[in-house]
Amino acid sequence: MSAREFVPAGAGLDRLRAAAAGCRGCGLYRDATQTVFGRGAADARVVLVGEQPGDVEDRRGLPFVGPAGHLLRRAVDDAGLDAGQVYLTNAVKHFKYRMGGKRRLHQTPDRTEIRACRPWLVAEFARLRPDAVVVLGATAASALLGPDFRVTRSRGRVLPWPASAAEPAEFPEYDGAFLVATIHPSAVLRADNREVAYAGLVDDLKVVTHHLR
Repeated sequence: MSAREFVPAGAGLDRLRAAAAGCRGCGLYRDATQTVFGRGAADARVVLVGEQPGDVEDRRGLPFVGPAGHLLRRAVDDAGLDAGQVYLTNAVKHFKYRMGGKRRLHQTPDRTEIRACRPWLVAEFARLRPDAVVVLGATAASALLGPDFRVTRSRGRVLPWPASAAEPAEFPEYDGAFLVATIHPSAVLRADNREVAYAGLVDDLKVVTHHLR
């Protein structure tokens, strides 16, 4: 399974977004409402990569517009990042879920689904060429850094981009670019102590702010 055949070569973000709407690179499209592509400025200095769209995002067709997205926007502001210079996307572009009564409950994408969707992420980076990449959570880390990377061990550290990636040859290189891994904002919402978890997320994003300067 792979989205590669659906990705138009050399396309800009608008054309990529339109093409992604018809992606059949893995089976997740069958149950999802729609493809949820990235959004933000084409000249964004910072790209934030999450796991996959949630229930709200799947219905609205936009990434990070649910509760976790609202928390992330607040954390971006508190960390001193310019929201106008941030691009938001996910490692997997379709919502994976199971039914729990009448509710659609999130399920973590597996390795096959992450790899199938990887060509869209590579194409986004080829157009964006950001200064900083922020990996939000384990699934995004697996997509960009390989299954052995552990966010809990390396969060908040400045890492090279793309030399640290699992398959760096797939991602374009740009001088001075770097990567920082942190928790997904949904982990803050699930935390026993949200205040502490949120402060940790903001501290990790502040590393990006300071390094950009």
